[in-house]
Amino acid sequence: MRIGELAARTGVSVRALRYYEEQALLVPGRSGSGQRHYAPAAVDRVGLIQTLYAAGLSSRTILDLLPCVDAKVNTPESRALLRAERDRIDEQITRLVQARDRLDGVIAHSEGPASGCAFLESESALSSSA
Repeated sequence: MRIGELAARTGVSVRALRYYEEQALLVPGRSGSGQRHYAPAAVDRVGLIQTLYAAGLSSRTILDLLPCVDAKVNTPESRALLRAERDRIDEQITRLVQARDRLDGVIAHSEGPASGCAFLESESALSSSA
């Protein structure tokens, strides 16, 4: 299939598919005129790449994992890499929860009478009363 069809079947932009190729995550065949042609398995490969990106993995990390995926082998190194990525995500979650808690504190303080902040109606509330 050509790149446009792969984009349509996966919901991924042609630009993103070209980026995956630049990063060596996706390797198309080429016609005599240089057009990209993808095997049907490319649909699953793009789905995997998307899943790993959504999990926060970098292109480099995904590239390091793909040989294990392709060989259907998991190694101590690949498991260690996945655990390290999970730990990195856990650290991000912890920082985000802390930031949310601080923001909740700021919101609570700003809503109290001791904040010294003037309470203004939102524009939508003002326009609906006019």
